[in-house]
Formats: sequence, C-alpha cells, structure tokens
Amino acid sequence: MVDVGGQRSERRKWMHCFQDVTAVIFCVALSEYDLKLYEDDSTMRMEDSVKLFKEVCNNKWFKETAMIIFLNKKDIFEEKIQKVDLSVRKDYDKAVHYIKEKFKAQNENVRKELYFHCTCATDTSNIEVVFDAVKDIIIMGVNGMDGGI
Repeated sequence: MVDVGGQRSERRKWMHCFQDVTAVIFCVALSEYDLKLYEDDSTMRMEDSVKLFKEVCNNKWFKETAMIIFLNKKDIFEEKIQKVDLSVRKDYDKAVHYIKEKFKAQNENVRKELYFHCTCATDTSNIEVVFDAVKDIIIMGVNGMDGGI
C-alpha cells in the first residue's frame, strides 16, 4: 500500500510503478467536502479528490484495474451534513449517493468495476467487514488474471 495523499507534485512520478496491480484502493474523506486544500485555498478537497480519481482511474496503467473507493469518516460526515450544506442537505444516504455519482462519472471505461465502501476507520467491526470485501475483490481479480490461485 502506498499513500500519496497531499503529494500533488509527485503523482505523475509513481503511477507507472503499479502497472500490474489487481486493484487500487482510493481513499476519500467524506467529511472534507466543504474544506479547501492547504496548498491551494481556491480548490475544495473533495473536488481535488475527484480530479485525482479521474487521473488514476483512467490512467493507462490502470485501464483494466478494479477501483475500490473508501469513502471514509462517514461518522463525521453524517453529523456535519446536518450543519453544512451539501446539495442534498441533511440526508446522509442521498449525500453519499451524490458523492458516489461524482466519482462514477469520472470513469471512462464502462467495463471497469468501481467498488464503494463507506468507512469509519476507527470502527474496527466496520473495517473488518470492508477488508473482507476488499480481499474478495482482489482474489476475484487474481483469479481472473491467472485463471486461479
């Protein structure tokens, strides 16, 4: 696993290193939808995440790679949308759907699978379920590539 968060200037340098991966896990903080980037106070963090996702998802190295999107900090997000507007105010399910659709719209390959998981990294039971699902996705990808393990 590699965390490239915040390394805007370094992104192009690392993508080619992962040309044979089975899946990409892309993490987004749901709760940061109304916050701006530290290094660019004119860009919203969620907009930057969507833009980066488009670059990764459609990169030549990841054209056939499954994308697993962790929409993290769901607990904070659920509380925050009660106070800070997001087009579908105060409705957690509609708000999450809205954000998922933003990410889905970036995928230019209709055959590519996108797997979304709403997570709370501090909730160990939630993370166990999510990682079991991720493991299954990765195993399916390996089986599809190699014809079996």
